[in-house]
Amino acid sequence: MNGTPREPRPVDHLVLPTAELTIAQARLERLGFTVAPIGVHPFGTENVCVFFGDDCFLEFLAVGQRETCEEEARNGNVFVARDQAWRFRNGNEGFSALVMGTHDVIGDHKAFVKAGISAGDILNFSRPFVTPDGKKGIAGFRLAFAADLRAPDAFFFTCQRVNTPKVDRASLQTHQNGAVALREVILSEVNPTDFQYPLQEIISQRDVNAHSFGMDLRAANANVTVLTPQGLRSFLGIEASETERGLRLQAIVLAVRDLPAVETLLASNNIPFEKRGSRLIVHKAPGQGAAIAFEAS
Repeated sequence: MNGTPREPRPVDHLVLPTAELTIAQARLERLGFTVAPIGVHPFGTENVCVFFGDDCFLEFLAVGQRETCEEEARNGNVFVARDQAWRFRNGNEGFSALVMGTHDVIGDHKAFVKAGISAGDILNFSRPFVTPDGKKGIAGFRLAFAADLRAPDAFFFTCQRVNTPKVDRASLQTHQNGAVALREVILSEVNPTDFQYPLQEIISQRDVNAHSFGMDLRAANANVTVLTPQGLRSFLGIEASETERGLRLQAIVLAVRDLPAVETLLASNNIPFEKRGSRLIVHKAPGQGAAIAFEAS
């Protein structure tokens, strides 16, 4: 990164591959989330999303038309190609991508090329958007991709919302579990600081807080944390390999209005959870490809 001051990017959304959207939707609703109607991409994938009041969202991504996806990947669609590669290595459930918000994808792409972390060409696309009450719009996006060859199981891109549908999302941002915002995205790696420089470029953050369990970088709206296997075990009760190298996306921390109410909700829906410090942790399950930790807002 050069010497000029840079403003950290916000986390825009997180991509979580899933095998079946219906299973993901049912799981998310049992966790107390309001789930948006299915969205269909023009390149063969489809999703359901969970939106928060801080303008961040979770994207649960499935393969809708496999032949279309394969053709798009052959034609250079980085989004689809990376999703296919991730599924080949890891299966159809998990947490594959951290997406940062931007107002200048073209500038981001140039910066990624200069830094040696570009993962391919810019992608422009649009898709229909439907609210639960049937209101429709067209959402347009422009994406710039970044990756590190040492970390084939995590990829990154910036997302410019070229056209945002003029619809009221308030109902989609209101959740039974009281979730209001993304607090933290947690990755793992045996030696986190080996990935300091690409993450600094992707997040656009110069400052890094290195500690005995890993490192933290502050995005505009959330922390991005990379923990060692020991740190991941200590903070979240998640096991990770002590020898396999490369960044892996592991967990999401969400702020909620009333943590005891979340505990009651999870118990009533027979969702196993773990209390660890000031958090309630729900470990990954079919339809939920990452651990989700709830903490008081």
